[in-house]
Amino acid sequence: MILVFDVGNTNIVIGVYKSDELIDSWRIATDKDKTSDEYSMMIHYFFQYSNIDLKLVKDVIISSVVPNIMYSLEHAIRKLLNIEPLIVGPGVKTGMNIRYDNPKQVGADRIVNAVAAFEKYGGPLIIVDFGTATTFCAVSQNGDYLGGTISPGIKISSDALFQRAAKLPRVELIKPGKVICKNTNNSIQSGIIYGYVGLVEYIVKKMIQELGGKNVKVVATGGLSSLIASEANYIHIVDKLLTLDGLRIIYNRNKEERSKTV
Repeated sequence: MILVFDVGNTNIVIGVYKSDELIDSWRIATDKDKTSDEYSMMIHYFFQYSNIDLKLVKDVIISSVVPNIMYSLEHAIRKLLNIEPLIVGPGVKTGMNIRYDNPKQVGADRIVNAVAAFEKYGGPLIIVDFGTATTFCAVSQNGDYLGGTISPGIKISSDALFQRAAKLPRVELIKPGKVICKNTNNSIQSGIIYGYVGLVEYIVKKMIQELGGKNVKVVATGGLSSLIASEANYIHIVDKLLTLDGLRIIYNRNKEERSKTV
């Protein structure tokens, strides 16, 4: 079995795979103040709760966009499993050409998503990841990572509105059913949700045009992907496991080299 970690700015998603099958997954809040012992205890608890033998984990791979958390997380893995984790970054084989001005600037999560989406669905394609930031990534017919767009995430936008407008309340992120609303809560929900649908639709439409406009698949992932996809005409596929599957795929492409060192 392999253990995979997708470390985002808001959450850490953890998955355990047996061959290509996801056995279980868990989500915890990202907290840079947690110690390695706390992370060790949490991992141990998850395995115990799911009745999975921790000793069966043979290797670990991590994708992270939060550098401050890595020391504690890596140390926890070394202490708990006696494994040096594989970190997605320069030198790791992804099987994908990065056509970015500076490939080192591309977030590891974006590359992991692109690898998984191309492997599972083929190209050309666009991946929309609804995370702390909403990222739009383009992959060519041949599987080259072409670049994309980054915008503030839905929760960031919602929190900014609540913090900056004194009389506006914090609201649950659900569809109000109508755009023309008759109370403040629903009006905010309408503006955030349907406004975001408009943002997604416009950016995806422009990206499809730049990709040639033919047979472009659009894959959505991330916590709020289903909410937006239900209103967005351009999103074809919702894949909540995309990043975890990408980590598994990248691990398999590096497994032979890892076997020499692990």
